[in-house]
Formats: sequence, structure tokens, C-alpha cells
Amino acid sequence: MIIINTKFMNQITINPNIRFGKPCVNGTRLAVEDILNMLKAGWTVDEVTQEYPELTKKDILGAIDFACELIKEPANVVDMAFTK
Repeated sequence: MIIINTKFMNQITINPNIRFGKPCVNGTRLAVEDILNMLKAGWTVDEVTQEYPELTKKDILGAIDFACELIKEPANVVDMAFTK
């Protein structure tokens, strides 16, 4: 398991057994990448939450925040220490 910065612990999970270890919104199989691709394709936040009612606006904003922080400072977002 990869440890996520505590800022994102409640919203984003990285589990090698779910979506090949892609960062996902907690409790779902929706990857941060999926959310970003929907937004890139022109979907609004409301359209995403209508299509995926398990997501909240906070989840979507958390995914965007996670991606921004990952680009800005990868070492601060994901601690690459693996636990047993």
C-alpha cells in the first residue's frame, strides 16, 4: 500500500489491487484520472455527480486538488514508502 499525504487521506486511496494502483476516490473504483478526463471532455461537476451519484462535489474538487499537488510537488503528495 502507498501512503498518501494526510491532506488527501479521506478522499483519495491508492491500492495496488484497485485499478492497478491508480489514485481513486475513497470507496469507489473511480480514478482521479477518470474524473479529470470527464472534466477535460467538457462535463460539468453537476454532470459528473449526476452520472456517478456516489461522488460529491467535494470528491471531485479533491481529485483536482490531488492532481494539482501531484504535479506541483510529487514528494509531498505520495510517500513512496511501502508498508507490509
